[in-house]
Amino acid sequence: MSYTALYRKWRPVSFEDVKGQDAIVQTLKNQITSERVGHAYLFCGTRGTGKTSIAKIFARAVNCEHPKEGSPCNECPSCRAILAGSSMNVVEIDAASNNGVENIRDIREQVQYPPTEGRYRVYIIDEVHMLSIGAFNALLKTLEEPPSYVIFILATTEVHKIPITILSRCQRYDFKRISLETIAGRLRELTQAEHIEVEDKALLYVSKAADGSLRDALSLLDQCVAFHFGKLLTYDNVLEVLGAVDAGVFSRMFGAAVEGRTKDCILCLEEIVIQGRELGQFVTDFVWYLRNLLLIQSAEDAEGLVDMSQENLKQLKEDSKKADSVTVMRYIRVFSELSNQLRYASQKRVLVEVALIKLTKPSMEPDVDAILQRVSQLEMQLEDLEAGAASGKYSFAPGGAGAAGQPVTPGVQPGIPGAQAAGQAVSQGYAVTAREPEIPPEKVSLPKAQLEDLKLIRNEWAKIVRSMGGGARSYLRDTVVEPGGESCLTIVFLDAMNYDMGKRPTVIGELERYVENSYGRSIYFKTRLAGRGERLDTIYVTEQELEDKIHMDITYED
Repeated sequence: MSYTALYRKWRPVSFEDVKGQDAIVQTLKNQITSERVGHAYLFCGTRGTGKTSIAKIFARAVNCEHPKEGSPCNECPSCRAILAGSSMNVVEIDAASNNGVENIRDIREQVQYPPTEGRYRVYIIDEVHMLSIGAFNALLKTLEEPPSYVIFILATTEVHKIPITILSRCQRYDFKRISLETIAGRLRELTQAEHIEVEDKALLYVSKAADGSLRDALSLLDQCVAFHFGKLLTYDNVLEVLGAVDAGVFSRMFGAAVEGRTKDCILCLEEIVIQGRELGQFVTDFVWYLRNLLLIQSAEDAEGLVDMSQENLKQLKEDSKKADSVTVMRYIRVFSELSNQLRYASQKRVLVEVALIKLTKPSMEPDVDAILQRVSQLEMQLEDLEAGAASGKYSFAPGGAGAAGQPVTPGVQPGIPGAQAAGQAVSQGYAVTAREPEIPPEKVSLPKAQLEDLKLIRNEWAKIVRSMGGGARSYLRDTVVEPGGESCLTIVFLDAMNYDMGKRPTVIGELERYVENSYGRSIYFKTRLAGRGERLDTIYVTEQELEDKIHMDITYED
């Protein structure tokens, strides 16, 4: 007896077996139990999410002699005939190979005759977007006014190619990608039933590699089991077989490129070559990954534009914080040019390595976007200086550090906050020196817990700002952190325009979530605009430190 692939052997035969499409399943069951069955349905969604399986179950359910709460019994003659493929009541059509007008005309002739047994004749047209314009027009009239005993179920992965005249005549159901937990749970059930020994970590990796498609997950599992047949399927075994389809390779490559780690990029490429992955396809896939990254950075609510699972989308959002959109667009340009060069190249690996070196070393390119990336790197270095100036750590002296006999510019001038003074000093050619300001700053005592929060955030502020995505990074750039009360800090903006954008709840909410996830502190942030002539060089200490400093007792008033 020939072997049956797992995805065929374990195809759902009842609504209860369908995983990850609960809302659609419940709606269809309710229609059957209430006898409110429609005449045309459109099932759309990515591959391997259950469109055709649910269509077949629905076809049996509407003709079942003894349905059970909307599901087919799979035991009556009608159900058995449909399962065996011998029933004349259910017709499956592949629109990819039967996309002409004559094929649709055959259907129009067939629907004139009622079923000899059962209640409905069901036509399942798979990949319906492949029909020609003439075929769609031929289907239109029948779809609009079919006989009462006919049901059409159209399935497609590219709903945007369906004419609006067809869409308006169908009940549309969008099949979502199946979650990682749901796929992993189903794989556990199947491996136990098939007596396959497998590590749970290996199943999770297979589930993630499937990217929301249960059918893909079963196919990948079948491949891994065949390679290590009769042995315990470990996580390392799965990596060995499926390494070429691991989406995490793009994340690692991107992180190494942004951080300028040329060696790590080359080693990552070496791993891809050893796995046997075709370099042209790798470049194409990496450009698509960068496209998704740019959408996440540039568009509000870009989740609908990025076709991937929630788990991979979460990783993509983390990667989007590593570089700005200018850098990502340069990466896209470099790899798009590479894609054209690889078509006729004999040394593809060398060209890919040169492109990776360009990513890690923008100084090698004279293009405008490469220069912008270098400027962005200098700005990040400047932010560290600004953070030091904002905390009163640095002062600025003309003529360079250690220029003896040169006059010293005060570190924080009246009316010029530290961060602003830092930016002005660097832009005017001043060098940063660790000197005390001439005008003594005011010292204010704080409770110990508040002071700890303030010191933590001030020390990490430059890093926190760089980690913000989208425009939040630029809005928070010229800011100073001040106390705001218990478990609360105040962000003081130096620029009115940045204040208008940075005080929005979306920006502050993202900041608070980052601080809580990164430092384990639930700190709330308030915002205000710095007043004209306001000094922001106050030194905050504990009450004990303040008393020790001035060597006298202090009476605190309520």
